[in-house]
Amino acid sequence: MKQLKLTGFVIFLFFLTESLILSTKPQDVDDVSITQKFIEENVGYITIIVFAQYIQEASFEEVEMLVKTMTEYRDKCLADTTLPECAKLANDVLLENICALEGLPQKHNFSHCCSKVDLEKKLCFFHNKKADVGFLPPLPTLDPEEKCQTYKNNRESFLNNYIYEVSRRNPFVFAPTLLTVAARFEEITKTCCEEQDKANCFRTKVEPVIQYLKASSSFQKNVCGALMKFGLQVLESINIAILSQKFPKIEFKGLTSLLEDVSSKYNGCCEGDAMQCIRGRSKVMSHICLKQNLISSKIKECCEKKIPERGECIISSNKDDRPKDLSLREAKFTESENVCEERDANQTSFMAEFLYEYSRRHPELSTPELLRIVGVYDDLLKECCHTENPPDCYRHAELKFNETTEKSLKIVQQECERFQNLGKDDLKYYYLIKLTKIVPQLSTEELTFLGKEMVTAMTTCCTLSEEFACVDNLVDLVLGELCGINENRNINPNVDHCCKTNFAFRRPCFEGLEADKAYVPPTTSQGLFTFHTDLCQAHNEELQRKKDSFLVNLVKLKPGLPDEELQSLLTDFTNVVVKCCQAEGPEACFNEEGPKVAAKSQVA
Repeated sequence: MKQLKLTGFVIFLFFLTESLILSTKPQDVDDVSITQKFIEENVGYITIIVFAQYIQEASFEEVEMLVKTMTEYRDKCLADTTLPECAKLANDVLLENICALEGLPQKHNFSHCCSKVDLEKKLCFFHNKKADVGFLPPLPTLDPEEKCQTYKNNRESFLNNYIYEVSRRNPFVFAPTLLTVAARFEEITKTCCEEQDKANCFRTKVEPVIQYLKASSSFQKNVCGALMKFGLQVLESINIAILSQKFPKIEFKGLTSLLEDVSSKYNGCCEGDAMQCIRGRSKVMSHICLKQNLISSKIKECCEKKIPERGECIISSNKDDRPKDLSLREAKFTESENVCEERDANQTSFMAEFLYEYSRRHPELSTPELLRIVGVYDDLLKECCHTENPPDCYRHAELKFNETTEKSLKIVQQECERFQNLGKDDLKYYYLIKLTKIVPQLSTEELTFLGKEMVTAMTTCCTLSEEFACVDNLVDLVLGELCGINENRNINPNVDHCCKTNFAFRRPCFEGLEADKAYVPPTTSQGLFTFHTDLCQAHNEELQRKKDSFLVNLVKLKPGLPDEELQSLLTDFTNVVVKCCQAEGPEACFNEEGPKVAAKSQVA
């Protein structure tokens, strides 16, 4: 494989997967050829991503076998494009070759997918993906010196292995994002391997990349979940809200043209068709820059840059200024006499235009809140258009919108007040208890992750001026993680209802949930109160993970205990660790103190 020249190119692809899910009719021939060349040069990396995401259990050696096969296929087709097999879609060829690897379908239990064809085959592989990666071994970590030596000795194998390990642990992240992560990681490796304090360099520089990956993963899973569970209309609504806020001067007709064919392009990314995802997204930059005078005044300098660099420039561009002639509200939706007639003529287009007009006027609102407003307006018109005097009924729509926003704002204010009162650690324990009581069916790893993400949302947003939109957007991503991408994911009836009934109102629905009364806890403590000296060897971060897991498993065992008693038992656990790790015989101490905590939980 050639040099991994990905950074600028795939950064703009991340931007497209993050928000600009657009259609592009006009496109430079140069853009098409650059995209094609990019795919050809990086077919090995793309193959690793697709295989590792579809078949997460596959070994690195098995993945390398497929890379060899796909590289040979590329070379053969570059030499003679008229060959019959070269007319096939790249993703179809990939799946065929995965199924052709001897003994692999049986070994990893996906032979049923290989017997299917076309879309059914692709969807079968998609449904084979597992969001909870607890079955995989911990991510391998190398000493910085060893890492640098490995990179120096065999750069290609080093990067292949890195992409493999990250991809199989992030099965729903889009290929362009994973390529960006790989490119950034290589840059970090080059830089840090020249430093004297390599460990500190890696630690400092890798953290932003991890955060980038987490943020990308959350957004992409959330939006793909919306597409899978609620269909194209909800996906388009999300994108109308995002685009209208970022580019408030764009006309509705122009916005509509950008949103055409979103289904086929976005389906590729969500289902893991890396080639289609890359090609579809790469078309968008030309469209944006060709129409920049109609879209944004902030991207002129970006569009003058070369193709690989201009994407990153557009990502970092600010929201465009609100047009000076833009009124505070659009009268045609609340004051016109003919609202019902216009709505009935084309309901989808009418509601899309309302969302566009409301979003561009309200940059301070979150995407979920904008979708809630649309839902409230739709319900209001259904009611008003059946009255004797519809205009008199819908004229007060703004009051309804304000009421809806006030309710959402109150929830956010309560969350931020709780953060201010409890502090970071106690807030995390609050969420771990709350989430485990609501969804005890999730794994301990999933619940601890969700709890930490809720805390991250509060610590990130609760001191910002745009607190409301920030908190509401980030909490919605956490709920997207909880609900998952797969439309067939079932947790418990109450949670499933919130996840599948109404995308915009998921958060208010979850706010009303209480402990799952149908949940049956395990009959034994399953070693929860059996402590060992490994607790004494655990560093701060690892010890904190063990404390979080103890609390989650305690709630699963004793879901009926009040929050205060659960917190008290967690304090007992912490005290036992401190006491026994300072004792002369830690193991004997743990053997004595563990049953005491267990006994206290029985009394409680």
